[in-house]
Amino acid sequence: MAKLIIPVPTYGFDPTEVAIPWKIFTSKGIEVAFATPGGDKATADTSMLDGSRLGIWKPVLRARRDAVDAHSQLIGNDAFCRPLKYGEACAADFDALFLPGGHDKGIKEYLESDTLQSLVAEFFAAKKPVGAICHGVVLAARSKNPETGDSVIRDYKTTALLKSQEITAFQMTRLWLGDYYLTYPGLTVEDEVRSVLSDGSNFKTGPTPVLRDSMDHLERGFVVQDRNYVSARWPGDVYSIAAKMAGLLQD
Repeated sequence: MAKLIIPVPTYGFDPTEVAIPWKIFTSKGIEVAFATPGGDKATADTSMLDGSRLGIWKPVLRARRDAVDAHSQLIGNDAFCRPLKYGEACAADFDALFLPGGHDKGIKEYLESDTLQSLVAEFFAAKKPVGAICHGVVLAARSKNPETGDSVIRDYKTTALLKSQEITAFQMTRLWLGDYYLTYPGLTVEDEVRSVLSDGSNFKTGPTPVLRDSMDHLERGFVVQDRNYVSARWPGDVYSIAAKMAGLLQD
C-alpha cells in the first residue's frame, strides 16, 4: 500500500484542498498521514466551511457541499485526529507528499516552516511524487535544494493560485474583510512563485478558472505535471490534481 503525507497548519487550511484529496487517495487504497506543527489536530478555515464573513459572495467563495461533506468525514478520521509533528515526518517513510493551500493568516506557520521546507526538499531529492495546490506551491517554491541553494522547483514547470484570482477575491471582500484574502499583502502567490523559476515561461496560467472540476468533469480542472511534481491553482482544480497524484502512486 502506498503511503502519502499531507502537512497542514494548526489553523487555516483550505477544507476543499485537504478533504477532497484525502477522500480520493483513501478510495484508491492509498494510506494517508497528516502532520501539524505540534502534533495537534488541525482546524480548517471556518469561513470556507460555513461561509461566515463572506457576505454576498458566500455562494461563490465558500467550499462546495461535496467538500463540506468530505471535511465532515475527515475530522473523524484517526490519522487526521492523531497527526505527526512536522519534525517527525521523513521522506523515507512515505511514497508521496501533498501540499494543500489556504489563505487565512494562520497558514503562515505552514508556509514559513523551515522543517517543512526541508521535508519538501527531501522528497524532491528522492524524486518521489510531490503535489501542490494554491498556496501549497509557495511552500514548494520556498524549499531549497541544499546543494545549490535554489528553489527545488527552479527548473520545473508549475502553476499556482493566479494573481488575477487572488486580487479579485480581495477586491470582492475588502470592504468588510480587509486583507483576509491576501496572505502576504503586497506579494501575490503567482509573483512569489514566478520569482524562483529559472524561466518565466515555466509558469503556466491555464484556461480562465471559472468552472470547478469534479470526478465526472476532470476536464474542467487544470494541472501541470513535470516529472515527479504536480501542481494546480485553486479548489476548482482539486479533483484533477488528486486523481493525477493517485495515478502516479498506482503506476
